Amino acid sequence: MQKPDLLVVEDDPALARLICYNLEKQHYVVRHAPDGEEALEQVRKRRPDLVLLDWMLPGISGLEVCRRLREQPRTAALPILMLSARGEETDSVRGLDTGADDYLVKPFGMDALFARVKAILRRAPPADKTLQFEDLSMDRVAHKVERGGRLLALGPTEYRLLEFLLLHPAQVFSREELLKHAWERSSSVELRTVDVHIRRLRQTLNEGGEPDLIRTVRARGYALDKPTEQD
Repeated sequence: MQKPDLLVVEDDPALARLICYNLEKQHYVVRHAPDGEEALEQVRKRRPDLVLLDWMLPGISGLEVCRRLREQPRTAALPILMLSARGEETDSVRGLDTGADDYLVKPFGMDALFARVKAILRRAPPADKTLQFEDLSMDRVAHKVERGGRLLALGPTEYRLLEFLLLHPAQVFSREELLKHAWERSSSVELRTVDVHIRRLRQTLNEGGEPDLIRTVRARGYALDKPTEQD
């Protein structure tokens, strides 16, 4: 199962480190943005499964970030948990009215944060039920993968690898990054194991004689990409 991808938007370095560290211990993939501009840029590059958004940010406020995300079709349904030291009821109502899914008042305990995160993720539908790239499609609800109408038989690890690559087409990921995202526990798995599963995935995708969609980038890693003439 793909690990949920969380974006923590917090300008206090100590608090950001604390939140990120504890969420990573809960086996989430965690990214950090120190301000609103960076948050919007990170979401544009890679849509997370949940944004933990501080209200008081330098430059663009958390409320404005929330408002902008809700205005875009791609992020209109993106789950957002607002974090704020403003504990008045009118403040929480304002945050929710702007589009936040939930509101947590600082200071908060990690258990309270975990509970809110789990609750939001549990009720949030997959961002994209069907993923498509070239003639390759993945039905994330039925857990089926097809290429050119041909049903593919993938093992669980190959499925997770392909799902991650389909979510981020044309982006090159190192073996370390793929290991982090496609394996539940990566500490005891060697990097060369990634190459083995990529090779298996490649064989299954191309067994009908189709062009290779997995690009190997020497000394960097792999990407799901359109085949070139050399391929």
